[in-house]
Amino acid sequence: MLDLPCVIFAGGKSSRMKEDKSLLSFGGFNTLTEFQFFRLKKIFKYVYISCKDKSKFDFPTKNGDATFIEDAKSIEVFAPTAGFVAIFQTLKTDSFFALSVDAPFVGLKEIEALVDADSFNADACIAKTAFGIQPMCGIYHRSLEKKFIKMLKEDNHKLGFLLKSSKTTFVNFEDEKAFLNLNHPHEYIEALKLI
Repeated sequence: MLDLPCVIFAGGKSSRMKEDKSLLSFGGFNTLTEFQFFRLKKIFKYVYISCKDKSKFDFPTKNGDATFIEDAKSIEVFAPTAGFVAIFQTLKTDSFFALSVDAPFVGLKEIEALVDADSFNADACIAKTAFGIQPMCGIYHRSLEKKFIKMLKEDNHKLGFLLKSSKTTFVNFEDEKAFLNLNHPHEYIEALKLI
């Protein structure tokens, strides 16, 4: 099991899905968030859920309770930036693994490749495919905390720009299926077939 904390980002607006994708049923679980939490608990010792409001989740208490990191109530932005600021304020570790709730096929192979490629003097270590970088799949270091605070204050939420202008290690992956994001209803239907 990895000591590196893992944070599942489940606080998005899901505007393209037309309903909260973090609450969609998946893989035999009531919600996609539960599916992600329990599968990632087999890889990481500590798994957290970043969200706007934890009251929307109704997790079963068997198999281990979920730990939530809520964005500050005063922040009305539905962007990962707010989550990153809250995470760095909550966790005491130097780095953590970030994964979007809507990426249910990123597995041990991809996670281990990112962990192996990471180094202490990097700001981040991020997955990259032929379609481009995957900002919500990778390791973020505390060296980026001040940049995230500045971005939030300036209402700037471009993670791609932040990563390209920082000391980021990009790890190339050929398997596109592992990085299937459930942004639209047709992608959710496709993912249900794959699971």
